[in-house]
Parts: sequence; C-alpha cells; structure tokens
Amino acid sequence: MHNKLASKHSPGKPYLARQAVPIRELHAGHTKEILRHLLQLNDGDRRLRFGTQTSDEVIARYVAGLDFSKDAIFGIFDLNLKLIGMAHLAYLPEVRGGVRAAEFGVSVLLDGRSKGFGTALLQRCAVHSRNTHIDTLYVHCLTSNKAMMHLAQKAGMSIEYAHGDADAYLKLPPANSSTIVEEAVNEQWADMDYALKQNLKRSNQAWWWFLGRPKLAP
Repeated sequence: MHNKLASKHSPGKPYLARQAVPIRELHAGHTKEILRHLLQLNDGDRRLRFGTQTSDEVIARYVAGLDFSKDAIFGIFDLNLKLIGMAHLAYLPEVRGGVRAAEFGVSVLLDGRSKGFGTALLQRCAVHSRNTHIDTLYVHCLTSNKAMMHLAQKAGMSIEYAHGDADAYLKLPPANSSTIVEEAVNEQWADMDYALKQNLKRSNQAWWWFLGRPKLAP
C-alpha cells in the first residue's frame, strides 16, 4: 500500500461538498462517547467500518488504543449530545519520496444517515489534512461498502480494486490562507454549537426534574 501512495493518484475532477453541519474535533475526554457510538453499530455496519466482523471487545481495544496526540478524530453531535457521526484520520508513516498520507475512516449511526454527514466529515478531514501537510488522503474499504464507495467517487478519489477490497486516494493541494481560516472558523462554530446543545440539555433536564418533583406539603 505504501508503494501505491508513493505513486501519483490524480483524480479527474475532485469534488468535496461544503460542510453543512458543525463538526467538533474530539479528544481523550470523549472516549466514552466514541465507545458508545461504535458499540451501537450493528454487525453489518461494523464489518463495513473495520473490514471484518468486530466484537465489542475488539472495539473496546480499538478505542483504548486511540492516540489523540498523533491522529485526529472528529464527531457530529445531535441535540442530545449523542455522537451520531465520527471520522478517524490516522496519520500513516512517511513513505519513500516524502509522501505524507492519512487514512480516513468514518461511521454514521442509522438515525444520522442520508443527511450528508459522511461528506461533511470527509471535507473536514481533507481541510485538516491540508493544514497538517498531508498530501494524500487514503481510504481502504470493502467493495461492498456502497456508502463509502459512493463517498469516494463523489470526492473524485482514484480507486483501485482487488479481491473484494478497494483502495481510494485523493491528492490534496497544499494548505493556504483559506483552508487555515476555514478550519479555525469551523472549530469555533462547532465549539459554540456544542456549548449551546449542552446548555439546552441541562435546561431540559432541570425542567423535567421540576415537573416530576413531588408536590410540597401545605
């Protein structure tokens, strides 16, 4: 795979839709949310995400092994602060020729699908990759993963097929002032969105506690 990354993979007309949802960069404090998110994937979704049948124990080890100081992980939260979409951008060892690549993996829960979250997460990771001097975005998946294959094709990735697997590559241009500003704005927007949802959740919890508390004695 590293030899393939060292070669040139230039997509014809790369397309990445503009991010339509706030996407927050996750840290070690989100480990429980990440584990809860992945455990909600059914057997079929786990196979598509990890390329093989994946037990709860394997997922727990995967989450425990996440290195937030090395890789980048992004998430989409719903109104209840449930992590419904997640992307893992894993930085790969630099290969001969100075090519720097990162592998993109994504999962979206059932109630978050068909809303463009996968495309938004890919766009977020592409911008972050450019700003961290990554020149090739890489995806490995099963050819039966129709959602990922569609996402890769829509992004203009160059795709190679072999024995039921697919490798997709997207050559990224260098960072510029626009990508740096875009990421900074998105980070601020996502943090503000999360804080608002957090306050709303606390307000709702307080309201329901008030409605459900026993009446005071006269």
